[in-house]
Amino acid sequence: MSASTATRLHSSHLIAVADLTPEEILLILDTAEAMKEIGERPIKKVPTLRGKTVVNLFFEASTRTRTSFEIAEKRLSADTLSIATATSSVTKGESLVDTALNLEAMQPDMIVMRHSSSGACHLLSRVCRAHIINAGDGMHEHPTQALLDAFTIRERKGRIAGLKVTITGDLLHSRVLRSNVQLLRKLGADVWVCAPPTLMPAGIHTWGVTATTSVTEAVCDADVVMMLRIQLERMQGHYFPSLREYFQLFGMTPERVALAKPDAIVMHPGPMNRGVEIASEVADGASSVILDQVANGVAVRMAVLYLLAGGSED
Repeated sequence: MSASTATRLHSSHLIAVADLTPEEILLILDTAEAMKEIGERPIKKVPTLRGKTVVNLFFEASTRTRTSFEIAEKRLSADTLSIATATSSVTKGESLVDTALNLEAMQPDMIVMRHSSSGACHLLSRVCRAHIINAGDGMHEHPTQALLDAFTIRERKGRIAGLKVTITGDLLHSRVLRSNVQLLRKLGADVWVCAPPTLMPAGIHTWGVTATTSVTEAVCDADVVMMLRIQLERMQGHYFPSLREYFQLFGMTPERVALAKPDAIVMHPGPMNRGVEIASEVADGASSVILDQVANGVAVRMAVLYLLAGGSED
C-alpha cells in the first residue's frame, strides 16, 4: 500500500476527479482508513469539525450519497443543514445562483450539492466562498463515489495498479463511469468498459480504456467487475428493445462472473435494478462488495470533509 507524499488538497473544492493528482487521491484514501476506525468505536464521534457548518443541497433524489454525507458530517461534529429542493424556494422559480447567494449570506463553511445539470457545482464554486463538494452533477462527475470505489478495491485487493477493472452498464449517462475511469487510470488500473453500442459514449476510445460490446471479453480474467444502473430517467428514446433482452445480453449473472478471476469482486454504486443489470444471486453473492461500498462511503466522505477544512497530516 503506497503512502501519499501530499499532506493537503491543493484546491478548496472537490468538483471533479480531473482536478486531483494521484498523490491527493492517495492522501484521501489514506485519511479514509483512519476515519473508518472512528466508525468502529462505541462512540462514533470526534470534535474535528466542531463549529463548522455544512449545508447539504440536493436537487436530485439520493439515498446512499446524502445519508452518508450527513453521517460523515455528524461523526466529525459539524453543524449540518439538509435542504430538499421540493421544500425550498426552487419550487417558486428561484435560480441556482440566487439560492447559492442566499445560503452564502448565512456563511456556511461547506456546501455539498447534487444537481441534474453538468457543471452546476463549478458554477457554485465561482459565486460562493464556502468549500463546494460535488455529490453528482448531471452526466459530468461523481468524485466521492469514485473515491469510495477505489478505497473498497484497495481494501480488498491491497492495490489498484495493474488490476483489470471492468465497468459495464449504462455508460452513456453515467457520471460514475467518468469519475471512475479517470481515478482508476491515475492509480494504474487497466480499465475495460462494456455496453451496447447505443449506450457507448462517443469517443470513449480516447479515454484510455479498452471498449467492447462483448460481456464475455470484458469480464474474462477481470479482478473487479463494476455494474452501472440503467438510467431510464435520462433516456429520451429507445436504446435497447427491452429490459428483459438487456439482461439476457448484458446482465451480470453467476455464469458471467465465473469468467472473471476466482477472487474477483463485484461492485455497484446503487441503486440496483435487480434482474436488469445484475442478478440477485450476484448482488447477494460471496463476491459482492456492494454493502462494503456503502459503509466505506462514510469514511471517504469524512476524509474529504476533513481535508477540505484544512486537516493536516496529524
